[in-house]
Amino acid sequence: MSNYKHPFPALAESSEAMTLDDIVFMNRHRAYGAYDLRKSYPKVLRNAVLLGIGLFLLLFIGPILYGSLAPQETEYSMSEFEVMDIKPVPKEEKPLPELEKPKELPKQTSVRYRMLEVLKDPPHEELPPPVEDLAKANPGQETIEGTGPEEVAIIAPPEDLPVSENTKPAEVEAKAPEIFEKVEIDPQFAGGNEGLRTFLMKNLHYPSPAQRSNIQGRVYLTFTVEPDGSLSNINVIRGIGFGCDEEAIRVMKLMPKWKPGKQSGRAVRVKFTMPIVFALE
Repeated sequence: MSNYKHPFPALAESSEAMTLDDIVFMNRHRAYGAYDLRKSYPKVLRNAVLLGIGLFLLLFIGPILYGSLAPQETEYSMSEFEVMDIKPVPKEEKPLPELEKPKELPKQTSVRYRMLEVLKDPPHEELPPPVEDLAKANPGQETIEGTGPEEVAIIAPPEDLPVSENTKPAEVEAKAPEIFEKVEIDPQFAGGNEGLRTFLMKNLHYPSPAQRSNIQGRVYLTFTVEPDGSLSNINVIRGIGFGCDEEAIRVMKLMPKWKPGKQSGRAVRVKFTMPIVFALE
């Protein structure tokens, strides 16, 4: 046995009856709540465990008790029935009775009769003069009493005389068709823009003077697209020289007929402006 003696025997005897909470809060303030919480914790924990066990048992045993105490359900007997397709009985279609054509009633003989309409102020119709009066007078716009002899002078028509060289019918100069600058349907190359590009690449030749002088640019041409699609009045309105203007006119004269422009559904003359590009690669 140990021969150790506590320096304070009275304190040693009292410490045997003290708990851990008493030792922790020996010389501290116990009234602010922490001491009470630690003292009541074992009791609260015990109550919570017991409550949890009770709820678990209730949830587990409850359905069993309810099943044993609840009234038993009535058993119903099930019998099998076979479903058969019942075909409807076809109805006999009776033919409809033929309708009798209405008999034509005998027609009575009738004659068309025009109903006369009575007018308050009927228009005055002047009757032509009798033949006897026309034999003694010439027809005219007004009836005039003559002062000369009663014989009617009959004037013979002039004889056909040869036409002199100086007497010639007046010749009317036909006006040239109007040239439109804006129309409903613009004229275009027969193959479209792609066909025009292919034609220029195939037929356009770069002039040698322009190549030597490194001349590049656009030659603007104006021309008239006729109703039959041919090109006329080809002129350069802005050129770059060095033979490019002449080459552009030459290529335009080689072009096939265009699709003419149309105004109000008919082909008309249209003034067209187009640039031709000369570029060195």
